[in-house]
Amino acid sequence: MHPYLLHSGHLLLPTFGVLAALGLMAALSLSLRTAALVGLNSDSLWNAGLFTLLSAFALSRILLIATNLHNFLAYPILLLTVPSLTSTGILLTLLATLLYLRIRNLPLLDTLDAWSPPASLIWAFLALGHFSEGSDAGLPTTLSWGLRIPPSHTRLHAVALYAAIIAAILTLLLLRQLKHRRQPGETVALALASAGTLQFLLTFFRQPYPYTTSTLYTALDPIQWISLGMIVVAVVLVLLPGKLVTHAV
Repeated sequence: MHPYLLHSGHLLLPTFGVLAALGLMAALSLSLRTAALVGLNSDSLWNAGLFTLLSAFALSRILLIATNLHNFLAYPILLLTVPSLTSTGILLTLLATLLYLRIRNLPLLDTLDAWSPPASLIWAFLALGHFSEGSDAGLPTTLSWGLRIPPSHTRLHAVALYAAIIAAILTLLLLRQLKHRRQPGETVALALASAGTLQFLLTFFRQPYPYTTSTLYTALDPIQWISLGMIVVAVVLVLLPGKLVTHAV
C-alpha cells in the first residue's frame, strides 16, 4: 500500500487525493469527446461538469462546517481536510446541477448520456485511490491474489482493485454504446443498471457495513440499497417515454 506519494516532515501528498484529481481532469477531458457523440456543445458540457464538481465540493464543505461549527472554529484547516461528501451533499449537488442544466437549456438525457463514461472513469480512479491507501477492505480469502494489510497477515479480497478494473471496462463499454445509441437515455440507463449491479455484487466481497442501528441497514447494506435505487432509475429511464424526461429540463 502507498497511502502517500510524498511524505517529508509535515508535508504530506496523499495518493488518493492525487488520483482523485487526475480522475476528475480525465473525466472532464473525456466529456469533450462524449459531448460531440451526443451532439452537445463541448464547452457547455465542460462547464456543466465543472459546475457539478465545484458544487459537490462547496456544498459538502458547507454541510461539514454547519454540522461541526464548534470543531471548525477550533481547528478550521484540520476539519476541512476531512472527507465530507455525504448523501445529503450528493442530493443537494444533484438539485443544483438540475437547476444549472435547466438555466443553460441543456437536454437532460443527452447530458446524462454524455456524462456516463466520464463518471465511470472517475469511479475507476477513486477505486485505485482506495486501493493505494488500503481502504475499502475485503473479506478474508485464501486466493493467491489476496492482499495483506499490515499488521495483519490475513489475506483479504482486493475489492478496490476489483472495482477499478470493473469501472475501467465499463467506461470502454459505455463509450462504445454511446456511439451507437438509438435514443437519449440509453447510455445512462445502461450505466446505472451496470454500475448498480456490479456494486451490489461487490458488497459480497466487502466487509459488512459497521453501523447497523437502523432496521434498513440490517436488511441490506447501505451500498446495496443505493445499488438497487440505481437499477430502479435505470428501469424507469427505459420504460418512461424519452420525450417526457427530455422536456423535464
